Amino acid sequence: MSTPPLRIAVQKSGRLLDESIQLLKECGIKIDNGRDQLKAPARNFNAEVLYLRNSDIPQYIQDGVADIGIIGENTLIEKRKDAEVVLKLGFSKCRLSLATPRGTDYPGPEYLSGRRIATSYPNSLQDFLDKKNIDAEIHEISGSVEIAPNIGLADAICDLVSTGSTLFKNGLEEQDIILQSEAVIAASPRIDDARREILDKLVFRVKSVLAARNQKYLLMNVPNDSIEEVTKMLPGMRSPTVLPLAEEGWSSVHTVISEDRFWDIIDRLREAGAEGILIVPIAKMIL
Repeated sequence: MSTPPLRIAVQKSGRLLDESIQLLKECGIKIDNGRDQLKAPARNFNAEVLYLRNSDIPQYIQDGVADIGIIGENTLIEKRKDAEVVLKLGFSKCRLSLATPRGTDYPGPEYLSGRRIATSYPNSLQDFLDKKNIDAEIHEISGSVEIAPNIGLADAICDLVSTGSTLFKNGLEEQDIILQSEAVIAASPRIDDARREILDKLVFRVKSVLAARNQKYLLMNVPNDSIEEVTKMLPGMRSPTVLPLAEEGWSSVHTVISEDRFWDIIDRLREAGAEGILIVPIAKMIL
């Protein structure tokens, strides 16, 4: 008897969809998705993708219609559905923040007491207000939250912020961060053992892809009398690999390094005599 496919819910449109499908592709999973399809099978992995409205995904996960979802953590928190966060993915990062008209004298959250706040995240906002013992009037609206203060609907807003450019364009200023969010893999409480096994295989692949994203393969030619000095600078997964070159007195040094860390040590590597330095992208990294 064949194992039923792992049902993966993703946002049916938008940036999170693009990043989710890209992640699956980097995991070697090929999705046969045509135009306007709501369900698409994977050709080479026992899974199928469900394209759903973002706000509906937590309910589908809780009910077991979807076994897992790739979704913003903020949506899970807001919808208050039963789901297990299996893995944080490090993309689609944003924050749920409070903002007021630019120039507002905002001493702190106590400013909100007795005032009107427009938001699409009433549950998360109410939790914040309750923790601060603040009594404010919440106006729940489904979109274009930023315009609410300009039309007299609210004194402040609570909305997702990524770069802050939308707030700036609407004459608003970020004041307090309620929560930080990023994309996660969330699993249904009803997932069975067979599908959990498929999920474990998927998580293994995802971790390998994520581990490689900010890592680079570094190789360089180093004079033998400088190898000890150079290798002390390099983090390496265990220790750098050193291979003799055909030219006597030189070796090739190989290691894996964070791209950010590389720029901190490049000058010191060159001063130590390293030449022919190459930085190569890594597609997968099995730790």
